[in-house]
Amino acid sequence: MGTIRTRLRKLRAGGREFVWKGEIHHVSGGRDCHRCVRLRVWGAGKNSRVLQADLLSKAVLPWGCASDNSYPTPKDVREVIDHALTHGWDPDAAGGVFVLSEDEHAAAFELTDFLLTDRLRDEGAPDPTTRVFSAFERTTD
Repeated sequence: MGTIRTRLRKLRAGGREFVWKGEIHHVSGGRDCHRCVRLRVWGAGKNSRVLQADLLSKAVLPWGCASDNSYPTPKDVREVIDHALTHGWDPDAAGGVFVLSEDEHAAAFELTDFLLTDRLRDEGAPDPTTRVFSAFERTTD
């Protein structure tokens, strides 16, 4: 069996080129399973400080994460980059990870189809099902 290669994508923003990838995961909630895409972005090569955001799909589907095909668009990635840059991410710094965490950033940052989640890194983070249903109710009001 061969290795699965992750596709690196490129995006230009603010006069510079960023490279990004999204890894698809699933997180469990109290009542459902949810799609989560771990977004990783580099702004100055593979040894630069990586930006990481775990994006929780807001999709409410009858078969949960099994039927969710949500994936961040270049517009979503640009919004994540813009937010991170205004909140301390230095893409030129060497090494390390700058995390857009739910705990620190979710109150001020939300994408059209995704929420930030810490559940992928921390099983004790807030229940994603409750957060997804709450976001869904806000869009249907």
